[in-house]
Amino acid sequence: MQNLDLGIVPSPCFVLDLQKLRDNLHILGQVKAACGAKILLAQKAFAMFSVYPLLATVLDGVCSSSPYEARLGREEFGGEVHSFAAAYSESDLRSLLEYSDHIVFNSFSQWQRFRELCLQRSDDISFGLRVNPEHSEAATELYSPCARGSRLGIRREAFVGQDLDGISGLHFHTLCQQNADALERSLTAFEQRFAEWIPGMRWLNFGGGHHITRADYDLDKLIGLVNTWKAKYDVDDIYLEPGEAVALNAGSLIATVLDLVENEGNIAILNVSAAAHMPDVLEMPYRPEVRGAGQPGELGWDCRLAGHSCLAGDVIGSYSFERPLQVGDRIELLDMAIYSMVKTNTFNGLALPSIAIWDSATEHFHLQRSFTYEDFKNRLS
Repeated sequence: MQNLDLGIVPSPCFVLDLQKLRDNLHILGQVKAACGAKILLAQKAFAMFSVYPLLATVLDGVCSSSPYEARLGREEFGGEVHSFAAAYSESDLRSLLEYSDHIVFNSFSQWQRFRELCLQRSDDISFGLRVNPEHSEAATELYSPCARGSRLGIRREAFVGQDLDGISGLHFHTLCQQNADALERSLTAFEQRFAEWIPGMRWLNFGGGHHITRADYDLDKLIGLVNTWKAKYDVDDIYLEPGEAVALNAGSLIATVLDLVENEGNIAILNVSAAAHMPDVLEMPYRPEVRGAGQPGELGWDCRLAGHSCLAGDVIGSYSFERPLQVGDRIELLDMAIYSMVKTNTFNGLALPSIAIWDSATEHFHLQRSFTYEDFKNRLS
């Protein structure tokens, strides 16, 4: 497989590598074959629907957090559609009832409020509850569903004395970019708190955050955990919702150096923005990898990469390069298919990056979508 020739790519542009996507799907398919888990695409992480036909050859469906995501999954993916939100309005729930196969509630008050409406569709839709095992694995609190005071999931004490008639499954989510050992600890906490209600369920959902396609991921442990739980509790299905793992390391963002300035070090201003095009760089925060670059001091020339918005903190990170960057140089920011594409915005009126597909196995490049002034304008009024 060849590296992408940046000269053929418009800038800025998200580029998805089809072969890397196939590689990830191959791993996910092996997991499914070995344990029978059903694997859903978490659209909050990756929603490039032009490749949904490829994903549907392996994955069982999608999970959604809104009527729009559920509709996208129903119209473009064709598999199961699972929906969860922290709370539903009646209008949103009625929409979700039209697009979903599973709907999960975040509280007994919401389930009780909408129970009669839901049970009218119980022949074709399954309903579940999201639980909070009160066990946190995520390193960053912003992304920890079980952090203290979390609004997500029902704690054990709220289950006591409740009528679960009409509920078919339990869902929990504790992970963020983690290995199977974190899932094992989470399952222990889940079982300790909710074991008395599990036997009545037809399905269990182990949530997202499983970095299954990462090189060091313990596939055997994951497979063993799923097989053990299926046998122990005799559930029909166990679901996994790996958003990142589906497109992990399968996409990049191509940028161009617009200017070079100096202020206690070299600063390269790019035609992409952390604030507008990769918000997790600022929110998480994290430093994305750049092809051909190293840590500061590692190579010959140090530089901070920064965005071109007016936000003072629009800084991508500090790097080193083998030679000084020049205006017009192309930069390839790695692992940008996940979350960055779905979180882009038009802050400052900055143009959205184009979207392209490249196949590193055949070197075929296709520009899928470009955005214009009308895309910016029509969002506002």
